[in-house]
Amino acid sequence: MEADRAAVRALLGREPRGDYDIVVRDAAGGPVVIRNAPLLPDGTPMPTRFWLVGRDETVAVGRLESTGAIDEVERELGLEVIAIAHDRYAAERDAHLPAGHVGPGPSGGVGGTRTGVKCLHAHYAWFLAGGDDPVGRWVAERLATRRAPSVDEGDGA
Repeated sequence: MEADRAAVRALLGREPRGDYDIVVRDAAGGPVVIRNAPLLPDGTPMPTRFWLVGRDETVAVGRLESTGAIDEVERELGLEVIAIAHDRYAAERDAHLPAGHVGPGPSGGVGGTRTGVKCLHAHYAWFLAGGDDPVGRWVAERLATRRAPSVDEGDGA
């Protein structure tokens, strides 16, 4: 649908390089997460399977990252737990490579990395799309805490 393509193009600020579909939408129907094909049309590997494109979500996760959250989540969850999530992500992505594909394929796990956390946005995107990602779950919990009004911000009742 051209309206979806235009919305994704506007959110990214450019035309996406490969095939994708929208897998998470906001309450108004706008794109929040896209799922990229594992290969670009020219055969170049695309390691980022799930991409956070929603404007509000992208800004919120960026703010979280700016507070040192990557180091924090690695300490809290541990690199072993994160490595298992990378393996699950890679398996999901690689299962969608074209049958009989020869040549280079995507490598790594979430965001193309194998160790630790490279980008909270990619983890959160996969989590929102239904992925079993403990980092994405951790991000969702932190964002929910930040959005919750404090006692001082109550309704004044």
